[in-house]
Amino acid sequence: MRSHFLLLGAIFAFAGVGLGAFGAHGLKAIISPEMLEVYKTGVTYQMWHALGLIVIALVQQQAPASKLLNWAGWLMAGGIMVFSGSLYVLAILNMKWLGMITPFGGLGFLGAWLCVIIFAAKKPLAF
Repeated sequence: MRSHFLLLGAIFAFAGVGLGAFGAHGLKAIISPEMLEVYKTGVTYQMWHALGLIVIALVQQQAPASKLLNWAGWLMAGGIMVFSGSLYVLAILNMKWLGMITPFGGLGFLGAWLCVIIFAAKKPLAF
């Protein structure tokens, strides 16, 4: 069975490494230290949640029909795009209004982890 979340997690992790290197080497002299920290926050959250997607993919092998895990994966992927993506654009283009969008990505992350918590509380896994 092909895992969408393993693929997405690997893509987001790959992109996170590239974006982190770009921030460290390409943006350092271009944007303010404050905006570089904003950018780094996007990279950090992207990497952690890329790993979260990979974990969801692995757990989903034990429960392929789980709607909670499916929701968790899509919420996490959406959270990466909205949270980290808005921080990248905010930092590079200094578009302050994007700060209003970022929390929606954070809500996606929280919803994803809540789905994982509920799944874990309901279903013991045998590895």
